[in-house]
Amino acid sequence: MALAIFDLDNTLLAGDSDHAWLEFLSTLGIVDGEELRRANDRYYRDYMNGELDMGDFLRFVLAPMAAHPRRQLDAWHCQYMQERVLPMITDASRALVRKHADAGDTLLIITATNRFVTAPIAVELGVPTLLATEAECDDNGEFTGRSYGIPCFQEGKVERLRQWLGARGLPWEDSLSTAYFYSDSHNDLPLLELVGNPVAVDPDKILLATAQERGWPVLSLHGSCHPVT
Repeated sequence: MALAIFDLDNTLLAGDSDHAWLEFLSTLGIVDGEELRRANDRYYRDYMNGELDMGDFLRFVLAPMAAHPRRQLDAWHCQYMQERVLPMITDASRALVRKHADAGDTLLIITATNRFVTAPIAVELGVPTLLATEAECDDNGEFTGRSYGIPCFQEGKVERLRQWLGARGLPWEDSLSTAYFYSDSHNDLPLLELVGNPVAVDPDKILLATAQERGWPVLSLHGSCHPVT
């Protein structure tokens, strides 16, 4: 029995849940579509270069959540799940999660996308534990537009996982020595380099080169070149 850790966007999902959420809000007229496209191009370029200002990005993506009541956001999210998320979940992704579940492994999604967007996705995938960037709420449960705690991004994923293991009294080195971590992005190298079983999933160019150099498995969940067995 091992720890099976999954990145979410472009890994278990054939797409980015943060971007898809904002695009969905754009179709409803909640956010400006042109502004979204300009900002997304800039943030994506910074992300791929490993230069993303996470604080600035979070202010951008969380602002629409602060502008609307939680009840309305929840209703929109249900529609978003049906229209945008379910088509991004491939049979191969479900099979990979099921493979680790059948082995008795501890399943965990670790993602930079905020918990509001990703918690229902984790439920849909059958992954009971989610480590995500946290969106702040006021005393009435309404979003403030701010995040809190350590963003679950780059080295932040390592620290959040360390906190999670520590809170459960699980040894760090022993837990990671047998752990699997599936990711598409070189931004996840801080955690990929620590686990005993790193797997590059439909990787970006930097992660693909790193995986090939180090002999890490390369898997596709969004095509047919490396089916899950």
